[in-house]
Amino acid sequence: MKKTMEDPSKIIRRSIHTFLQHFHRATTAAAVALPFSTALLLSQPFFSSSSSSLHMKLNTLFRGAGFSSSLGFFNILSIKLSQTLSSSLLTLPFSLTFLLFSKAYIIKLLSNNHDSVYYFPLLRTYICNSLFLLSANASAFALFFLSFNILESFGFSSSNFYTVFSLSSAIIYSIILANAFVISNLALVSSTSSSSGGYTTILKACLLLRGRTSTALALALPTNLGLAGVEALFRYRVMRSFYKGDRDVTSIAVEATLIAYLYALFLVLDTIVNFFFYQSCVKNEEDQKICGEDEYSIKIQICETENTKICIKGPTSCQEIL
Repeated sequence: MKKTMEDPSKIIRRSIHTFLQHFHRATTAAAVALPFSTALLLSQPFFSSSSSSLHMKLNTLFRGAGFSSSLGFFNILSIKLSQTLSSSLLTLPFSLTFLLFSKAYIIKLLSNNHDSVYYFPLLRTYICNSLFLLSANASAFALFFLSFNILESFGFSSSNFYTVFSLSSAIIYSIILANAFVISNLALVSSTSSSSGGYTTILKACLLLRGRTSTALALALPTNLGLAGVEALFRYRVMRSFYKGDRDVTSIAVEATLIAYLYALFLVLDTIVNFFFYQSCVKNEEDQKICGEDEYSIKIQICETENTKICIKGPTSCQEIL
């Protein structure tokens, strides 16, 4: 008999309880991740300048691929992609050091294994995750390109078609990207259970997520909403005040540091949630394996009992069975 997956609300409650129970260590991990969160939030002012040329190149690429300028989704997508790429490049040194150090510290705390070095498996898996996310985006664009050109060759070129195709593409792209991020987060946490990490942990995460995608998405939603809320708070309280000049620079800097630290705390909580989700997946797999072995042993015992009954009937039957 197979056991069901642990409820997402229980994993979230256990994660919050662990976060509060080890709050002093969680705050230490957040302090380690503070340079990364600060760099990520401060990279937003560069979006209008550094991502404008990249946005134009992406628009040219989409039009060269055959996408019409009437598809508003791809105009928005090129803006978001240029912003994401610019931010990722600006924060890459911080993510490869401070962010991974913070994750390694939290995972070592939760796993109670203080002898292993978790940074290098995390580093290799993080690099593979970046390539995996690029591949997911490229696969999505190839799918949209083929679908759009096939449908357009059949005469679908009205404004209603462009609207429906943009909406459906946005939904499909969101699903692909959400699953890719869930796989990446689970692979990053599971890499600490092996000595190497890398692309094999991504394959392991894909196998663990079979039948558990809805649970993973439900767990990722609260922390991602929290991170998005902190980013919006930073834009409203820090960037808005900085451009308006209605406050002095010192108070803005202090508030920016506090908001960046809050963002780092959400990153720590997200690591804890992913760790407990990974443990739940592994435990569920082991329980299913044990249940399968128990069912097999029960069947063997029944067969042996039946053979014994047949043997009791007479030596002829026993000789035939033997």
